[in-house]
Amino acid sequence: MEKLSQQEEEAMQAIWQNGGGFIKDLLDMMAEPKPPYTTLASTVKNLERKGFVEGQKMGNSFKYTPIIKEEDYKKRFMNGFVSDYFKNSYKELVTFFAKDKKISAEDLKEIINLIENPKK
Repeated sequence: MEKLSQQEEEAMQAIWQNGGGFIKDLLDMMAEPKPPYTTLASTVKNLERKGFVEGQKMGNSFKYTPIIKEEDYKKRFMNGFVSDYFKNSYKELVTFFAKDKKISAEDLKEIINLIENPKK
């Protein structure tokens, strides 16, 4: 699975949030500044070509549904990110954010609780 561009990720976020839809539906869900309709349509066609979405012809339009789950994409992306920037160490990732004061002691306690008491 390849890494998506920012434009592709924004389109996929709208697709995942809505469970799919027509280009107009996706455009309505996107934050300002919204891309032009034709730009979004081209982006979604690229996502279809890459195997992230599937288009089904309905009348004169296509309805797009996600093939790749959001969680699967996030896992793959984060694994690559941690590998590339933190020597494949999640400990180094957390340490980075702790040193930069982007994560609090309370956040760390919650993370420890999740590790010690995983949901089954």
